[in-house]
Amino acid sequence: MPQTTANGIRIDFETHGDRDAGRPLMLLRGLGTQRIQWPPPFLEALVAGGHFVVTFDNRDIGASQWFDEAGVPAIPDVVAAVRQGRDPGLAYDLHDMADDVVGLMDALEIATAHVAGMSMGGMITTVVGYRHPERVRSLVPIMATTGNPDLPPATPEAMAVLTTPAPREREAYIAHQIRSGKVIGSPGFPTPDEERAEMAGRVFDRAFHPDGVARQYLAIGVTGDRRPHVAKIAAPTLVIHGTDDPLVPVEGGRDIAKTVAGAGILEIEGMGHDLPAQLCERIARAISEHTRKAETR
Repeated sequence: MPQTTANGIRIDFETHGDRDAGRPLMLLRGLGTQRIQWPPPFLEALVAGGHFVVTFDNRDIGASQWFDEAGVPAIPDVVAAVRQGRDPGLAYDLHDMADDVVGLMDALEIATAHVAGMSMGGMITTVVGYRHPERVRSLVPIMATTGNPDLPPATPEAMAVLTTPAPREREAYIAHQIRSGKVIGSPGFPTPDEERAEMAGRVFDRAFHPDGVARQYLAIGVTGDRRPHVAKIAAPTLVIHGTDDPLVPVEGGRDIAKTVAGAGILEIEGMGHDLPAQLCERIARAISEHTRKAETR
C-alpha cells in the first residue's frame, strides 16, 4: 500500500473513491488501531455519499513510522513531571499527531478537507480543528472528548481493557480482543465473536506493536484539558457518540458539542465504543449530510 513522508515521518495510507468527484475526507482511527479496521461497508457508504476518503495508520502503529527509540516512560514518572511543570520527555502528543494529518494532506496536495475520527482519532480531529483552522472544511469527532477532568470516567471494566497489556502470543491476543470487544462494544449492536477474531488475527499479523499503543495512550494523557482551544473551533462540527459507551462516556461528546459554538450532536442508543456493522450506513449518512451542508454554508 502507498506510503509517504508527512510531517517528517513515514505514514502508510490508502485512498477510496474518486479524488476529482468527491469531497475530501480525512478519516482518523483510535488508540492502537490500524486503518484496516475501518469496516469496508462504512468506507463504501462514505464514498457513495460523495467523499474522497483518505485512511491511514497513525504514527507509532500499523505500517506507519514507529518510535521505539523513545522507549515507554513509566506512567507515574510522566504524571509527576506534568504535575511539576516539567517536560515528561514523551516522543509526541496529540498536537504532533494532528500535524501528521495536515502533513499527509500536504503530501497528497489536498488544500482543505473534512476531518472525522473515532475515539483518540476524534480527539485529534478537534485538535486539527483549532490548530489548523484554515485547512478544515468541517469536523466530525466520534466517541471523543475534550479532556475535561470533571467528566465521568470510564467504567472500571472498560478501564481495565484499556490498561491491561495485550498478550504477545497470537491466539492469546485474539482471545483478549474478543473479551475486550464484549466489554467496550455496543450492547445494542453486538459483533459476532468470529468477526472480532478474524480482524484481531489480521491486526496481529500486519503489525503487533504494543509499545506504540502505550506511547499513544500517554500522548492523550499529556495533552490534557483541551477546552480552551476547542472553544475556538469555527468549522461546522457534528459530534457522534453512543449513549452506552463505557470507555468514553457520552458526556465527553456532549462536552465537545457544548464547547464548540453551533455544534450538532447525534447520540445513538445502544452504541458503545466501537463501530458495529449495523450502524455503518447510519453514521456514514450522518457524516455525508453534515459535510454536504458544510460545503454550501
